This record gives sequence, structure tokens and C-alpha cells, in this order.
Amino acid sequence: MADGNMFKVEIITPDRVFYTGEANFIEFTTASGDIGVYKNHIPMTTVLAPGIVTIHEAEGTKEAAVHAGFVEILNEKVTLLAELAEWPDEIDVSRAEAARERAEERLRNHSAEIDTKRAEYALRKALIRIDVAGK
Repeated sequence: MADGNMFKVEIITPDRVFYTGEANFIEFTTASGDIGVYKNHIPMTTVLAPGIVTIHEAEGTKEAAVHAGFVEILNEKVTLLAELAEWPDEIDVSRAEAARERAEERLRNHSAEIDTKRAEYALRKALIRIDVAGK
């Protein structure tokens, strides 16, 4: 289904070029909420929030977990600069479950020493990993 609606997508982390390819639609989470981008989207930059990125390619759909960063959207290219990005088969589910349990425990028994925002962030990352790995 190669057509004129395809645009370039790159997902780059500090340690690798995670993904490079062509898509006709991409979905991800920003600090302001979820966004979907087609070719010729208005150029912009935004803050990437932890979430699932869904890349709609000609051959099908790919999903990955991403954790914070920045996004540059141009007419014919979308670049995600992510702190971390993982394909489902790269996720250690037992480790993600343990992180979820630790974060939930911290939130349940929070005291003045517990950084609630940090625990909520850790819980969100763990839940995203579990969600992506389970698909």
C-alpha cells in the first residue's frame, strides 16, 4: 500500500536508533494527551510522555513502549527522541510486574519521605510495559 500518504518516522534513544521507516499514521502520548499524526501535519514540537507508540505501516501496525522525551513533527517526517523505547519482545514482564508492585506499595503506604509523583511515574511506566508486552 505504498502511496502518497506515507511519511518518514524515526524513534531515537540515547543508545540506538530504535526505529526508522515509513508510516501513514502514528499515535503517541504527549504531556497534553494522546495525538495522532498523518502526513502534512502542521509542524510542531511537543513533549513525549510515557505511553504506547503505534506506528501504522503499509504492512500493518507496530507498537512499542516509550518513556519520555521530545517529538518533532514536520510535514513529511516525525522524529521521537525518547529516553527509552522497547518492543514487546524486549520487555522483561516479571521485572515490570515487580516495578508495578513496588510503586503501588509506595503509593499505598506513602509517607512524607515518599516522592508521590516519582512513584506514580514509575507505576505508569510499569503498566505501559506490561500492556505492550501482553499484546
